[in-house]
Amino acid sequence: MTDDMAAQLARVEAEEADVVLPRFDVTDAWALGCRMREAAAAAGLPIVIGITLGEARVFHTALPGSSADNDGWLERKTRVARRYGRSSFGVGLSFRAAGGDFDTDARLDTTAYAAHGGVFPITVAGVGVVGTVGVSGLPQADDHAFVVEQLQAWVADVSRSDS
Repeated sequence: MTDDMAAQLARVEAEEADVVLPRFDVTDAWALGCRMREAAAAAGLPIVIGITLGEARVFHTALPGSSADNDGWLERKTRVARRYGRSSFGVGLSFRAAGGDFDTDARLDTTAYAAHGGVFPITVAGVGVVGTVGVSGLPQADDHAFVVEQLQAWVADVSRSDS
């Protein structure tokens, strides 16, 4: 494992540990999804955005320039985040850092699972992982970074409003 990969993996693992919400329900999903859509539209990002609670898809939108292929990637990355309880990017990095390859070493159907960046677990304090939030349409590191940035801002805003 290179120093760069180790640093990247450590950063992603810290993000996974730090992004914990005080609560999250369908009303929160709608508000977060709309906020993400506004940010993506303002930046001209050609992405799809999806949020799940358990197995239910509770928010989905597509922006100009995205395609049905992005929906497929989003679903595959969402399955990884749900299965592992981690970000899809973190899962892929962990396999690579260990000298492996998710597509062959995970022994999962690659038409159903993709360990590429863009989907993050929704973790509620005292509860655990309750769903996922993700995007698809950008390079995987950029997909991941957009989701983390939006979640971090959401957590900060919710924490301020709950005080």
